[in-house]
Amino acid sequence: MTDVILLERVEKLGQMGQVVKVRPGYARNYLLPQKKALRATKENLAYFESQRAQLEANNLQRKSEATEIGGNLEGLTVVLIRQAGESGQLYGSVSARDIADAVTDAGFTIEKRQVVLDRPIKSLGLHPVRVALHPEVSVTVTTNVAQSAEGAEMQAKGIDPLRAREEEEEAEAAAPEESPAARPQYAPPPQAGEATGGARGSPPDQVRGAR
Repeated sequence: MTDVILLERVEKLGQMGQVVKVRPGYARNYLLPQKKALRATKENLAYFESQRAQLEANNLQRKSEATEIGGNLEGLTVVLIRQAGESGQLYGSVSARDIADAVTDAGFTIEKRQVVLDRPIKSLGLHPVRVALHPEVSVTVTTNVAQSAEGAEMQAKGIDPLRAREEEEEAEAAAPEESPAARPQYAPPPQAGEATGGARGSPPDQVRGAR
């Protein structure tokens, strides 16, 4: 294990200024390059103490900015169109990068590392996702994963598009087919000169004889 000094709050690890033990790979690949920590050497401890006031001031400024952005970002819904099977399982997945890109396209610039996603999203539906704007400021956005824009609108209203489609298909299958005998027959209108309940005219002899 490696001892490091935290330069900011790190979730599930500690607060700014704490010396904590972490795995060497975690320190080397994440904490140190992201400037979230320093190796806990005698020189670095002295440096941190000399810079503590400035670090705390910078942290407060970043927190304030994140809180302001978070107020506008909280509750945002982004739509991601994906192909899926009949069960709703995606042909592929939605990653943290996909969500970060969608949120950025919506007007809020965030990075992939700020999207807290335990595992990729692999099914259609509405998925709440946490976005860490600052070590002490997080908001929730909704990822609406659908097969089409119409499907996304249905999901936003609480309707399951797949179930709605199944019900429509079941209703069509259950509807009885109309037999030809039951269909109304078209009767053409009588033509001029045809009888419509009586003779249009009498034979000439009968007309003359009636006078």
